[in-house]
Amino acid sequence: MDRITSMRVFVRAATDGSLSAAARHLGMSPAMATKHVNALEARLGVKLFHRTTRRLALTEAGSDYLDACLRILPEIDEAEAAAASQRTKATGLLRMNVPLSFGRCFVAPLIPGFCRRHPEVTVELGLSDAELDLIAGSWDLAVRIGRLADSPLQARKLGDSPMLVCASPAYLDRRGVPRRVAELVQHNCLGYTLSGTQSRDHWAFGSKGEVRVPVRGNLLANNGDALLAAAVRGQGIVYQPEFIVGAALARGELVRLDLDRPAMDLGGIHVLYPPDRRPPAKVRVMIDYLAEAFANGRPVIPAPG
Repeated sequence: MDRITSMRVFVRAATDGSLSAAARHLGMSPAMATKHVNALEARLGVKLFHRTTRRLALTEAGSDYLDACLRILPEIDEAEAAAASQRTKATGLLRMNVPLSFGRCFVAPLIPGFCRRHPEVTVELGLSDAELDLIAGSWDLAVRIGRLADSPLQARKLGDSPMLVCASPAYLDRRGVPRRVAELVQHNCLGYTLSGTQSRDHWAFGSKGEVRVPVRGNLLANNGDALLAAAVRGQGIVYQPEFIVGAALARGELVRLDLDRPAMDLGGIHVLYPPDRRPPAKVRVMIDYLAEAFANGRPVIPAPG
């Protein structure tokens, strides 16, 4: 028998002085109410009631147990209400893991607007390019860029993330402009070490990465911002997502290279969350907020204030 339900039956029977009255109040049969009290007595190894055909009377053990139940059951009700409220009301700590550069440039600026909209939610933003285990790390949700591996996680696509090949005007003036992917081996190609599709000695082109091109370079890094900084200063060529290089391209610090093979399809930007048919409200509102911000494929960051 469910212990909590049995405790509720016991309290009601003690209050009403009758198992039949307790059963009516709780919407069960008298026989079921009796089974609940019998189960409690069997579990505890004591009699809780002196029973006659006309009334119930608490034993000494039953009186002590009633005091305990009257203290415990309201605490259980309060805990259940608090947990249930998280399904309907956005509140509590929201732990969110995002890639470092993307999070710094596009997610962190969105957080103030989210917190103004949902003041009872506290956001913990974890910035890391390492692909951490969402469930093992107790993260409520994560943003991932690229092709998604098979997993039990739920996913919602926010937008695309095209890859671009770029270099600074100074580098191209000094080393020449490559026109074909085969010419990249003659250049200083700056490599990203955490890529699941690129390596330190090969870059992949074509929509599915079917064309593998040998490359070499004198800088490898596990962060796109570090490669961007080196490229802007003329060190070499980078092959990075648009969200890394887009601002530098707009300022003229980098030039996009048009090669004879298309860049690889990175797979898009997704928000992931644990498999739950009814995720807490704090998770749902953050997912909706991100989807709203990325409605046109790129985040619309509200003005400060």
